[in-house]
This record gives sequence, structure tokens and C-alpha cells, in this order.
Amino acid sequence: MKFNLLKQCLLLLALLTNACGSKSSDHSAHDTSITSDNVNQVLYNQVMDIHDEVMPRTEDLYNITKKLKADLKEAKTDNEKQQLQTRIDYLDSVNMMMMDWMHEFKTLPDTTNEETARAYYETNLEKIKKVKEAILLALENEGK
Repeated sequence: MKFNLLKQCLLLLALLTNACGSKSSDHSAHDTSITSDNVNQVLYNQVMDIHDEVMPRTEDLYNITKKLKADLKEAKTDNEKQQLQTRIDYLDSVNMMMMDWMHEFKTLPDTTNEETARAYYETNLEKIKKVKEAILLALENEGK
């Protein structure tokens, strides 16, 4: 995890350096140092970007589940019913991953210790990445 943080910090530093564009001879007005607050803001932004990317896909999960439930009512054999129910349960569990994550995730107050905030946002970045993977895999398995 420390190695990943180091890679992220180096990447952030490279991006900030390149984003400065033309260099002026007077650098006193520019602070290019990366503070813990900046790293924490970057981590928070990464978490929210992933959330914003996959949250609309939960509607796809809901629509697929709704269709499967309708198919379940029309199913003739026990095997067909079992297969449909298994798919429904899987999609529901993936959807609940997102709902649980959203329920647990909180924006930390400004008074939070920087190391505590960094650990919290790093943990939630990993969690939301897993949620994204699960949602995309579920949709792929359903042909969407």
C-alpha cells in the first residue's frame, strides 16, 4: 500500500509539474510542493470520480433484475427458476455493495488528522474500485 501511495504521489508530482505550462523566472508566486491536504484531496477526488462513473450503472442492474424477476414469474421448470433466482441474488448483492459503500462513506471534516484522512480515503478508494469491478463484471455477465 505504501508503494502505491508513493507511485500516486510521484504521478501527482509529474502531473503538477507538466500542468504548470510555461515557466516564469519568478517562482515565488507558485508553490509546487505537494502537501498532505493536496494528496488527500486527490484521493477524495479519485474516490468520487469512480463513484460518479459507476453509480448510473446501478440503474442498469436494477432494470436487469426487474426483467429477471418478470422472467422468474413465467419460468416453467424448477431448474429455470433456480438459475433466474441465482442471477437475481447476484445482481442484488452487487447493487448492495454500492449502497453499503455509499452509506458508510463520509466526507471527513477539515479538522481530521492528515494521516487519518489519507488512510481513510485510500481504504475507500480500494473499496470503490472493488464495487466498480463487481458492477462491471455483473453487467458483462448479463451482456450489457
